[in-house]
Amino acid sequence: MPIIISGFLFYLFNPVIKFLMKVKIKKFGISRTGAVAILFLFLAVVLVALVGYLIPRLMTQLGQLVTNIPGYAKAVTDSSTDTFNHLNNYAWFKEIDFNSYLKQFENSMGTYFQSIATNLTNSIGSMIGVATTVTIVALTVPVMLFYMLKDGHKLVPTLKKLVPEKHGDELVELLGRMGDTISAYIGGQAIECLFVGVFTAIGYSIIGMPYILLLGVMAGLANVIPYIGPYIGIFPALIIAVTQSTQMIVFVIIVVLIVQQIDGNFVYPNVIGKSLNIHPLTIIVLLLVAGNIAGLPGMILGIPLYAVIKVVVQYFFEIRRLQEK
Repeated sequence: MPIIISGFLFYLFNPVIKFLMKVKIKKFGISRTGAVAILFLFLAVVLVALVGYLIPRLMTQLGQLVTNIPGYAKAVTDSSTDTFNHLNNYAWFKEIDFNSYLKQFENSMGTYFQSIATNLTNSIGSMIGVATTVTIVALTVPVMLFYMLKDGHKLVPTLKKLVPEKHGDELVELLGRMGDTISAYIGGQAIECLFVGVFTAIGYSIIGMPYILLLGVMAGLANVIPYIGPYIGIFPALIIAVTQSTQMIVFVIIVVLIVQQIDGNFVYPNVIGKSLNIHPLTIIVLLLVAGNIAGLPGMILGIPLYAVIKVVVQYFFEIRRLQEK
């Protein structure tokens, strides 16, 4: 896990290191080690801000949400009951035994929330295990990331020495394209998720939704999955909106539609679409196939993996065309 996280962060921040190294201060450049130090200083400031402001509020909102879940479940059930009672005036609706389905829903929801409460009270051992894993990751990832950013550029020249001389430059070119593609996707995805999370939270704040930080973070994280993510991200907000009012449901949908329209028409095409050049239909097919094969991880990793394979195939075709000439 630390290696995967460090690799992800390397591709996210390596373009930043390259940019800092191009900056000139009174004709003096910044060394790679200096650029890494500047980046780590900035990340430390951001981390302090997160720990001091955002995370405590997120934990507070999460605790409030968990406490209020049974009440929300009852409100959703009562709202469903009122709707069914109204529809029960119609003859076609009476032929459908919705009351039995509603009763099953109530029982299953009660059992589900009871199991959550039981698991929360009996999961001290699991919490200790999670805390241990988080501690190990927190201690090892910064060290690994530092050396990856500082010395990672030396890997390609080392690999070049391991292949025949006539293919050395081709390997360097191919690995460079692959690295640029991965960095473009990860960096673009981070920007897009940040945009969706921040502006969704702002929108929810304007309409008066509770748990705006928590719901904004959920929306941003869900947006990692293209096309399907927004529907996953809106689901918790809709459940809470049902307990507020019908008007709130409409407002939530409007907020999400506005954010997704801006994201889909301006943010995604400029930060990801141009760099990957993958047709939307191809992305949907990739999500379906990767999801069936590997579940959620497949849906998240399927697109960048396809993009890298596409770069490799295109490069080999370029080499072959040049050889034929």
